[in-house]
Amino acid sequence: MLTDAQWQAAADAIDAAHSILVVSHIAPDGDAIGSLLGLALSLRARGKAVTAAIDDGVPSALRFVPDSESIVSTVSAGEFDLLIAVDSSDISRIGKAGAFGLEHSERAINLDHHPTNTRYGDIHLIVPEAVAAVEIVYDYLAFMGDEISQDVAIALLTGLVTDTQGFRISATNSRTLEIAQDLMHRGASLSQIMANTLNSRPYKEVELWKRALQSVTLDRGLIWATIRQCDIDRVGLKTASDGGLVSYLVNVVQAKVSVVFRELPDNKVEVGFRAKPGYDVASLALELGGGGHTLASGCTLNGSLQQAQSTVLPLARRAIIQGG
Repeated sequence: MLTDAQWQAAADAIDAAHSILVVSHIAPDGDAIGSLLGLALSLRARGKAVTAAIDDGVPSALRFVPDSESIVSTVSAGEFDLLIAVDSSDISRIGKAGAFGLEHSERAINLDHHPTNTRYGDIHLIVPEAVAAVEIVYDYLAFMGDEISQDVAIALLTGLVTDTQGFRISATNSRTLEIAQDLMHRGASLSQIMANTLNSRPYKEVELWKRALQSVTLDRGLIWATIRQCDIDRVGLKTASDGGLVSYLVNVVQAKVSVVFRELPDNKVEVGFRAKPGYDVASLALELGGGGHTLASGCTLNGSLQQAQSTVLPLARRAIIQGG
């Protein structure tokens, strides 16, 4: 848990800043968008000049979050008093916008809940016990005494819902539900957020899954699949996502760890990991230059799909043996 001195250091940096750049990770999920917008909306209400940026922009399924249209996908000019990076475990995750911000900001706050965080930046609001980055934003607003508007509540509850998969993951606790209840009291609709995120997907993702599921292999507790760039292009998907396939596969009864390899342009492969309780894929991702949580993590590798599979699959099998 953070000390009052750590919270105060962040509060002082924000109070002293006028121009603030808030960024989150590439291929953003609900927690990335929710924590970024929840913070950006609150800072603007305090009179700050806030730029919100994510390299990949906002996924269509998350454009219902208030003020999502304010998020820009590029930052290539300007100087900032403060950079705040949310939900991003290492510098590579904050993309070009974050890299520009680090070079053109006087100070940087690193706000994150991933245990593999590399502790970049000047001020660290890193809480591995938090179920989502939005929980840390919620606690920051409470420390500052800032009122949570309905729009901020929607953003924060979106992050809670998506990062806990609808309050189903093992990290969900009584405080998670208390925060969710408070956000609902402030005007956020749980049913609408669930419908827009967990219970909604474009048909193009179904078409992509139809192709990817043909590659699924299960071997001694390890289940994996491959998403090829040619299939992504064929179905017409433009956003970088596996559509939750890696989470779907780990639910197979015989599976202990799931892996999805997604081919990227420029000879790279994004690798997603999920695990059942008792197994650790955070250490696996960290070894490969990525990061995340014990049961959910990922990395990006240079090289072909075949090279990525040759590197990753033996390590994933080792993770199963060590967990078992």
